[in-house]
Amino acid sequence: MSDVTETPLPGVGVRMDFTTRGNERIGLIAHRTGHRDLLIYDREDPDQCGRVVRLEEDDVRTLADLLGVSHVAEELTHLQSIQGLAIDWVPVDGTSACAGRTLRDMGVNRSLGASVVAVIRGEETIQSPPEEFVLVDGDTAVAVGTNEGVRKLFDLLQAR
Repeated sequence: MSDVTETPLPGVGVRMDFTTRGNERIGLIAHRTGHRDLLIYDREDPDQCGRVVRLEEDDVRTLADLLGVSHVAEELTHLQSIQGLAIDWVPVDGTSACAGRTLRDMGVNRSLGASVVAVIRGEETIQSPPEEFVLVDGDTAVAVGTNEGVRKLFDLLQAR
């Protein structure tokens, strides 16, 4: 069995990584909001994530059933959550409806139950972006709020 490296992501969940026998690096971020991000790392640069596949709770159960995995790990991750607060990273790509638009244009406001508290752009972190801030391809929005609010914000920013 491969060695799994676990990295706590405060307010987000846990990232777990391992290298397959075929020398592929794979990871999984278990978010507090219930979804998972399956990470496929770049073969040439194993520290660079080449592909992220977002799995919602029902996708996780289906995949776990296909793989014959126990739900014990899922329940442990759930127990590590901070009551009432969720943090998530929302990737922006060129096909996202939010690419090239301001947060205000997208309807990102407190009524969602979540806020964009930072945007990661390359090596730079823009803290507390104003409503006039324009999201671009390659950005990662950092969302904080209730579990439901973060889900709504994620769906809003990921709409195609």
